[in-house]
Amino acid sequence: MIENPLKIGLKKKLALRLFDHYRHNEAKTHQLRYLFWECTLRCTLNCLHCGSDCKQSANVPDMPVEDFIGAVKKIVPIVDPNHTMVVFTGGEALVRKDIEKAGIELYKMGFPWGIVTNGFLMTPERMVSLLRAGMRACTVSLDGLKESHNWLRNNPLSFDRAIAAIRLLPQTDLRYDVVTCVNNRNFDELPQIKQLLIDLGVKEWRIFTIFPIGRAAENPDLQLPSDKFKAVFDFIEETCKEGKIIVNYGCEGFLGDYESRVRKSFFFCRAGINVGSILVDGSISACPDLRSRFIQGNIYKDDFAEVWQNKYQIMRDRSWTKTGICKDCEFFRHCEGNGLHLRNEETNELAFCHLKRMIGEM
Repeated sequence: MIENPLKIGLKKKLALRLFDHYRHNEAKTHQLRYLFWECTLRCTLNCLHCGSDCKQSANVPDMPVEDFIGAVKKIVPIVDPNHTMVVFTGGEALVRKDIEKAGIELYKMGFPWGIVTNGFLMTPERMVSLLRAGMRACTVSLDGLKESHNWLRNNPLSFDRAIAAIRLLPQTDLRYDVVTCVNNRNFDELPQIKQLLIDLGVKEWRIFTIFPIGRAAENPDLQLPSDKFKAVFDFIEETCKEGKIIVNYGCEGFLGDYESRVRKSFFFCRAGINVGSILVDGSISACPDLRSRFIQGNIYKDDFAEVWQNKYQIMRDRSWTKTGICKDCEFFRHCEGNGLHLRNEETNELAFCHLKRMIGEM
């Protein structure tokens, strides 16, 4: 257990400084490694913590597969397809019956692809269909034991469907993991969730905490107090030491001395640096959670390759985030303003700081 996450040893400080140089070089070279396709806004569930653009209607039509594939073809000259993962997300990607069609086209071009799913529509037959279309990765959400998962997912069948989907994963050659969003309802269940996943044969587990964006901003039960928030990282570190399942904290938030203890690498918001996205209306963005001011173009009027090469400066130079609580922070050089989706688009202020939450100042 780390008593003070703000106190970082000399060895880790040196490692963080070296990583700063790596992060800045990545911003300069900006090789596209992950491309998210928001293939639909339709969903099987109505989750209490949904971070999608809740101002948009699910009646927005799905983008035709041909339009998405046409945009991807534009980037082939500037990427190595074999090292650029395409991820289908939503909404719920599996509501579409034609993602296999998109998958086959990506496979022909050399792109590995995968999906992020709540598992509700995953069946053995659909899994076979996806694998035949070239799927190489899959992430399924499990947000607690039965009662707490169904509460968060707002559906009494969700837990059983998610478990059925997870059972299929170890039977494949996929790269897969299970993700869990920790909140006040499922915090005490973490040891049981861990054992359940181990019993199911799951090898990798990703843990997130929920932040006040999207629908989650309306429900205080989803926010962990500082003691529980910090305890999540102690739980992750202890689980890592046990060696029974690989567990990592999600990709957001600088964690002070917990860095490298609870995730594979140091914190790095790669939005617009290695991560791009095509949203359901054709908007070109980075992380699918970034909209409005972060939109860089649209595939229906812009060349995706040109946009990737020459825009995204708001994400590749983040000096503008040094304001508000970030202005005088001693850790800004390592954090650069946290994940961009946590910044107020009108004021630039940071809505959530991991370090401040851990020490009880937020």
